[in-house]
Amino acid sequence: MGAGGMLPAFPFSWHRRPTMAISIPNQYPVCLDSEQRQRLEDAARNGRAPAKRITHARVLLLSDRNRAEGPLTRNQIAEALGIHVNTVDRIRKRFVLEGEQPALDRKPRAEPPVAPISDGRAEAMLIAICCSAAPEGRTHWTMQLLAGEMMKRRIVTQVSAETIRRALKKRTTTVA
Repeated sequence: MGAGGMLPAFPFSWHRRPTMAISIPNQYPVCLDSEQRQRLEDAARNGRAPAKRITHARVLLLSDRNRAEGPLTRNQIAEALGIHVNTVDRIRKRFVLEGEQPALDRKPRAEPPVAPISDGRAEAMLIAICCSAAPEGRTHWTMQLLAGEMMKRRIVTQVSAETIRRALKKRTTTVA
């Protein structure tokens, strides 16, 4: 116990862990040839490219082992570019394992965030409902009414008004 029956003094407070730069060996060393370096420099200087593409190019340029000043550490790169060290590691890894273009571009989604309302059959049923008379007391179908009718008829188990809108927007002809 410390002075006056208090807990012992520690070099750090309980609510804040000490911070220190952890030196982790670079598992994915980046070695650029002169052609790659030129393409990445062009990408980093291009003001019209997406910001992430420019940042990824800068990470690879600063990580290059053939750089005149030598490669920077992951912590130095992260601090210089204002990104997280894990981002630096991910970019290096993608460059070494997949190549230059995948490292610069965003990873494509495996599947869309919202699946389509199923198949052509469901869309055909949706069009048929649109072409039918509107419910009693209504002059026309709304997206919400169409979604409710699709679920009521058990064409789909669940669907939003936005999904209905997107499905109808694909149609080139006007649905009455």
